Amino acid sequence: MKLLAFETATEACSVALHLDGQVLERFEVAPRRHAELSLPWAEQLLAEAGVARSQLDGIALSRGPGAFTGVRLAIAIAQGIALALDRPLLPVSTLQTLALRAPADAPRVLASIDARMGEIYAARYLRDAEGGLQLDGQEVLVAPEAYELPDDASAWSAVGTGLGALEGVLAARLAGRLLTQDPAALPHAADVLKIAVPMLARGEGIAPERVQPAYLRDNVALTLVEQQALRDSKR
Repeated sequence: MKLLAFETATEACSVALHLDGQVLERFEVAPRRHAELSLPWAEQLLAEAGVARSQLDGIALSRGPGAFTGVRLAIAIAQGIALALDRPLLPVSTLQTLALRAPADAPRVLASIDARMGEIYAARYLRDAEGGLQLDGQEVLVAPEAYELPDDASAWSAVGTGLGALEGVLAARLAGRLLTQDPAALPHAADVLKIAVPMLARGEGIAPERVQPAYLRDNVALTLVEQQALRDSKR
């Protein structure tokens, strides 16, 4: 199976190629350079592996939630390639992809991304019998001071930049419930492939025109009045 993956939903940019079990990846924290890097990296990986675009079985992508421009970019690139080749798309959650940065034996994982504007994207995942991570509840956009874990004694491993949002309020509030914390963790295209390869094997690819971004937030930007109100609330 040959599958190309793009992940551009955060400040990190990455492209990965799955080649019959082997994974090649380019990854860099490169704010505002995603459009510049993504396609050249894809071509480099294909050339390094000796694979033509026409040999790809599908295109995977991180569909959000995350930065609006980054989510749109990954969808546009993946759609363009998939349409040209008549191949299926494999859209996967950015938060589920991020959750794979947690320790491999962590039974419960909290993944969060700093959404700016005083909010975070967050979701919980439970480890299944096969070692995969299954969504527990829903992906949400929420103020970090308002996010709650289930009301029981379970401990969680937490990953992602949401832990450090607003001076680390989420990490501080949940410190007693967290086994491990990695606030620097960012999603990788190689982890997109860990989810997408089994999806393709199960026949879960979709037509390129059917892919939908997961923004969670309706407004792309705050108005000037909203920005001032947010600043005033933090004084």
